[in-house]
Amino acid sequence: MDLGNRGVSRRVVLGGVTAGAAGTLLGPAGTAHAAPRSIGDVARRLDRHLIALRRDLHEHPEAAGQESRTSAVVARQLRDAGLEVTTGVGGYGVVGVLTGRRPGRTVAYRADMDAVTPQEQIEGGVETAHLCGHDLHTTIGVGVALTLARLRDRLAGRLVFVFQPGEESLAGARAMLDDGLFDRVRPEEIHALHCGPFPVGTFATTAGFGLPGQDRGTVTLTDSAKSVALAADLAALSTVARPASSADLENLVAEIERPGSALSRFVVMQAQPTGAGVRFSYRCWPQDRYAEVRAAVRRLASAYGATAVDFPADPFPAMVCPQREGQALNHYLRRTIGADRTLPTYAAVPFSGEDFALFLNRIPGTYTFLGVRRPGADIKTSYPHFGAFDPDERAIGHGVRTMAAWLTHRTQP
Repeated sequence: MDLGNRGVSRRVVLGGVTAGAAGTLLGPAGTAHAAPRSIGDVARRLDRHLIALRRDLHEHPEAAGQESRTSAVVARQLRDAGLEVTTGVGGYGVVGVLTGRRPGRTVAYRADMDAVTPQEQIEGGVETAHLCGHDLHTTIGVGVALTLARLRDRLAGRLVFVFQPGEESLAGARAMLDDGLFDRVRPEEIHALHCGPFPVGTFATTAGFGLPGQDRGTVTLTDSAKSVALAADLAALSTVARPASSADLENLVAEIERPGSALSRFVVMQAQPTGAGVRFSYRCWPQDRYAEVRAAVRRLASAYGATAVDFPADPFPAMVCPQREGQALNHYLRRTIGADRTLPTYAAVPFSGEDFALFLNRIPGTYTFLGVRRPGADIKTSYPHFGAFDPDERAIGHGVRTMAAWLTHRTQP
């Protein structure tokens, strides 16, 4: 199936809805004319409302599992737009369903809602704060829903908007799934955006890549004096150093963008002596290296006379964006917003995890980084979890227009 060729016909069928992401519609002989009901026009009319919404969410951050106010705000916005809304899914999860006028496919879009606690912040403060961009993610999800609700008469199929709690704790996706998220409405695929340290308005696609999972465990020793040395040896299993400066972050992002990246394989290990042993956690890529790393941990522990090495039954899975869907999105973006704003990535970020993995293990989809970096700004202002994180709010409009068009494209039969 050639999604590239189908994309052109879908834009024609929709009377320009998808083309609206580029801001104009083409009339006879390729001349531009006004399109009061294109995605671009409708979304731009929401810009001020969405900026105000993001700022409200930003001023009221809620940690994982505590998103009561955020979920209420989201539910009200969706209900007012005429969506069918279910609350309390997996805690404070909200699900909104928008049904188009014509038959088509069922496609989901996910946005996470929780903020970052102080212990998860890098060079941050002492209070929970939106330093990962979830306030933007939520706002973009609401914006896409509001935009397409106004174009419902042209919409095919159904869109399922999933507003997820507890991403930072890696608990929210599982809780929503356990609560029957995909039993109520079974989407054929699911998509998501995440803020990233790329120029504002660019989209970094992740076909075949994504974010690593996480494994953890403990080593019990008979001689507690050896715990410091063992922790150091375990940490030495790391193949990538954590960035210590803005220059390090710049190099990391450049490596992610480079074909044949050195980050195509990595281990990042943290280990802490506990007195009676060592507590450790690590991320690796690809995820089939878990067995290899566990074996290395056991060998080191045995050399120190460990009495026990304990791992959970299964590591938390890596989030891997399927090649087919990821490449389809990359081709689509190159056609609609241009190659200069479409950035394929060639490696996973070593220091972050994402429970969107659990959704992608159920159904295919995409996960894309939305550039939020202001021109000339230090990279820490656009790299999630840093205390200096201060994304460019213009990214909201880019995210809404582009994702609304992409989802409309994907719901076509």
